[in-house]
Amino acid sequence: MEIQAILPGKGRDLRLDLFRGVANWAIYLDHIPDNVVNWITTRNYGFSDAADLFVFISGYTASFVYAKMMLERGFIVGGTRLTKRVWQLYVAHIVLFVIYIVAIGYVAVRFSDPDIINEFNVAGLVDNPIETLRQGLLLKFKPVNLDVLPLYIVLMGLFPPVLWLMLRKPDAVMIASFALYFAARHFDWNLPGYPGGTWYFNPFCWQLLFVFGAWCALGGTTRSRSIINSSYMLWFCIAYMVFALVMTMAGRFPTLGEMFPTWLFETFNPNDKTNLAPYRFLHFAVLVVLVVRFVPKDWKGLESPIFDPLIKCGQQSLAVFCVGVFLSFVGHFELMMSSGSLLAQIIVSVTGIALMTLVAYYITWSKKQDKPLKPAIAAAAPAPQPAGMAASAATVAAAGLGPDASRAAAPAPATAAPQSVPSAGSAKT
Repeated sequence: MEIQAILPGKGRDLRLDLFRGVANWAIYLDHIPDNVVNWITTRNYGFSDAADLFVFISGYTASFVYAKMMLERGFIVGGTRLTKRVWQLYVAHIVLFVIYIVAIGYVAVRFSDPDIINEFNVAGLVDNPIETLRQGLLLKFKPVNLDVLPLYIVLMGLFPPVLWLMLRKPDAVMIASFALYFAARHFDWNLPGYPGGTWYFNPFCWQLLFVFGAWCALGGTTRSRSIINSSYMLWFCIAYMVFALVMTMAGRFPTLGEMFPTWLFETFNPNDKTNLAPYRFLHFAVLVVLVVRFVPKDWKGLESPIFDPLIKCGQQSLAVFCVGVFLSFVGHFELMMSSGSLLAQIIVSVTGIALMTLVAYYITWSKKQDKPLKPAIAAAAPAPQPAGMAASAATVAAAGLGPDASRAAAPAPATAAPQSVPSAGSAKT
C-alpha cells in the first residue's frame, strides 16, 4: 500500500519535552491528596488532566521515533525496537512496583499505621502475597497511583501493527480507533483487575488518545491546518474551554453546582476518567488545537532558560515519572505525619519537584559522559608560505631549476608498469 502519512520534520520538537515535563510535575502534585499546591494543575480547570497529556504525547513520540525506522528498515526491525521499549517500560514498572509496596509495608509496620495498606490497595500482599505478586507481574494488581505505566505498556505492546497501518491509512486507523472507543463504552469492555474490579484506565478507551497522538504526529495536524486556523474553530475552542471550566468548578464547589439543572450537572460530574468520557477527549483535543495554532515548533520561547527544567524532565520522562510516583507517596506520608499546614504542603511540593528535576539533570549529564570525547586538537594543516616565497618557488619550478626538475624531465622507463592513483575516497581511513 502507498504511504500516505506525513513524517515529522527533522530535529527535536521541544514542545513534546516541555509538555511531558509539565505532565510529570502535575502527576506528582495530583498524587498528593490534601495539597493546596495541586490547584495549579490543569485538572482543576477543565475536563482533562496530566494523564491525558502523558498518553497523548506517548503516542505522538512513539510514531515520531519509530515510523521512519519502520519505513526504512521494515516492519520487523521497527516492531522489535518497539518491543524493546515495551520491555524497558515493563522492567521500570516492576522495579517501581517492588520499591513502592516495600516502602508502604515498611511505613505501615514502622509507624503502626495499618490503614495505609488499605489506602494504597496493597492489603492483598498481607493475605495472599504470592498470588498478589504474580498478578502484579501480569499487570492485573496495581497499587494506587501505579496505573499509568501498565496502560502505557499495553498500548505500546499493541502499537507495531497499528503504526504499520497508520503509515498507509492514517485516517482509516483513526476512524477505527473511534469505533473501538465507542464500542468499549457501549459494551463495557475493560481488562480485569485483581483482586477484583477492572483497570482504572480502560485500555479500550484510552487507546483513542494514544492513537490520536500518533495521527497528529504523522500529518494529522498538517492536513487539518485550514480547520485549526479558522476563526470559527478558535471561537469554538474558547467557548468550550470556558464551559469546561464552569462545569469543573461546579463539581468542586457545591454552592455553584446547585445553580445548574441536575441533568446538566450530573452529565459532567463526576468526571468519567476510567472510560475517557467524550467531553474529556474533546476538551483535550481543543487544547491540542490551541497549542498547534499558537505555539509553533520553532517558537524561540522554547529555548528560554525558564523552561529548561521542564524540558529536561520531559526528555528523561520515564525515570522522572517513576521517581515522582515514589516521591508522591513520601510526600503524602510526610503531610500525614506533620501538621499538614500550608507551609508543609508547599515545602513537600517544591522539594519533590526539585528532586525530580535534579534526577533529570543528572541523567542528562550522565548520558553525555557515556559518549566518546571529540578530538580536542584537529590535525595540524601545513603552514601557508609567505607570498614572496611562494612566488619564488613557482618561478624556479617554471624555469626547470627546482630539485624535481630532473625527475620531471627524465622519461619514465619503458618497462615501468602504470601505477593507479587512489581516489580521494579510498585514501581516507
